[in-house]
This record gives sequence, structure tokens and C-alpha cells, in this order.
Amino acid sequence: MAESLLGNRNINQLAFVVKDIEAANLAFTRLLGIKKAEPFLTGDSSISKVTFRGVPTESQSKLAFLNTPTVQFELIEPDKNPGTMREFLDEVGEGIHHIAFDVDSIQKRLPIMEKSGYPALQTGEFTSSDGRYVYVDTLDDHKTLIEMLESAEPRETAWERPEDASVQPLLGTNKVEQIALVVKDLDAAAEAYCKLLGIEKPPIIHSGSTDITNVIYKGKPTEGKSKYMFIDTPLIQIELIEPGESPSTWKDHLETYGEGVHHISFVVKDMEAKMKMLEEMGYPVIQTGDFFNGKGRYAYMDTTSTYKVIIELLERFDE
Repeated sequence: MAESLLGNRNINQLAFVVKDIEAANLAFTRLLGIKKAEPFLTGDSSISKVTFRGVPTESQSKLAFLNTPTVQFELIEPDKNPGTMREFLDEVGEGIHHIAFDVDSIQKRLPIMEKSGYPALQTGEFTSSDGRYVYVDTLDDHKTLIEMLESAEPRETAWERPEDASVQPLLGTNKVEQIALVVKDLDAAAEAYCKLLGIEKPPIIHSGSTDITNVIYKGKPTEGKSKYMFIDTPLIQIELIEPGESPSTWKDHLETYGEGVHHISFVVKDMEAKMKMLEEMGYPVIQTGDFFNGKGRYAYMDTTSTYKVIIELLERFDE
């Protein structure tokens, strides 16, 4: 097995760019049933030393770090100054901006990434602790940006229960199982991720027959043809999806927004009840179906208005 380009395979952060961090923080804290984190403003240029595309910038952002039992959620509200988050918000809108890895040394890892064709996009120093970061432009190959984090001391990522013990995760769990990306070329995207992580390429899975998958998209039966791949990392599974020609949320997403993050997933119990609860909260069902192997089912819920990404509910029949 080859060494990963970053020295480890731990995706430990999903970062969302948002317009209103206070509203997003409240919503995600409720979704995850965790202790509320207070947003803070990053330091000015004398502290943060931000450079974007090689040029110093006065960019500052409000940040909130939400710790879960697995990956950390980062919420980012950028100011108007040039920066990758500001650019993302202006050009793409709210959503998942990057995934992050802790690394032993940016000085050691960045040349490896650059040699692989991934240049630094933005660099800066931490505000509340001793450390630094670099966003690497991996968008073409990995369909999202990758952030490297270098900390003098281990970052605080242990999750805490809310002070009010009656507060529970909205979906009955606060463990994010998957981040899923729609891609045009599954083989190429898989090659890029497996090289990044230093792993062998997992098998490609083809969608099953309609009598097994029972896909319903926008209320109508469809073949929902696709092929996909699951790539395991220690804290979260990456799902790559290449949609076929039949109608599906994956095909529409690819045609409307291009390649990139499509959804995050939670494994739930009593999916019908969770779907009904979300629908009553104003989040309609987009697509439902059964697993290709008949061992479970899924439902995509349109939660983008609040959570900036589609949430997938997964129910496994053997649990």
C-alpha cells in the first residue's frame, strides 16, 4: 500500500461556507444535538497573515467549530475581502467548501501536493492557537478543495454533550457516515482519491435492477442508473457517484451544479418517521430507493435551505 500524500487518511473536518453563521450554528447544533459552540472572528492580517493566490489579503472570517463523535463541522462566514471562501460564496453559494486533514508538517507535505499538481490556493495562521493552514487546489481531481492543518498542539475535537440533557440529535444520531460527490468520470475521480489516500481502488458498483432498487425521483419511478464507489477513511466514508442517463437527483445535480458534493449521510432508525419529521419541518423528499443489494434503503431530503447540503437518510435492514 502506497503512502498517502498527506501522511494519513483521516478526513477530520467538513467545512461549510455560510452567509449567516449565527443561524447556521443554531441549526447545526440542533441537528447534531451537541454543545453549542460560539463563533469567533479570525485575527486581522497581522495575526492571520492570509495570502490568496499568492497575494496578501485583509480577509477575515467568523468561524465556529462543531465537534461530533466523528468529523468536525466548521462553519465559515467570510467577509468581503478576497479569499477562497468569499470567492466560493460569490460563485457557488453556500455549501461544503472543503474537507480537511491534520498533517505533520505543511512544509513537508505541500511540496508533495504541488508535485502532484495541486498548488496552494490560500495560506494563513490560526487565530486562537499556534498553527497554520493551507488550502490546496484539488478541485479538478477531487471535486472539492483540501485543507491541510498543522497545529503545534493537537486540536480540540472531542465532542461534548449539550448542557441540557434533554437535547438529542434531530435524526437520532450525530454520526455522519458519508460525504458523497457526483462526478463525470468515476474511474478518474477514484484514481485521484486513492492516490491521495494511498489505498487500493475499491470495486465499482453498478446500480441494480429496478425491481430491487425501486427508485422514485420527484414522485415518479425511474431506473436511476448510476455507478458508484465507496472509499473508507477512518472517520467518514467517501462515496463517488457517476450518474447514468435516466432521471435522478445525481444526474440533475451534475447538470445543474457540476461535479462536487451532493450530500452527507446519516444512518437512522425508523426512516419513515424521520422522513415525516423532516417533511413537516419543510424539507421535502427528493428521491428514495433501496440499496443495490437489497439490504437497506435511502431517502434524500432537500435540506439545502438550512443545512447547505442535501441530507441522506440511510436505513439498514440488518440493524
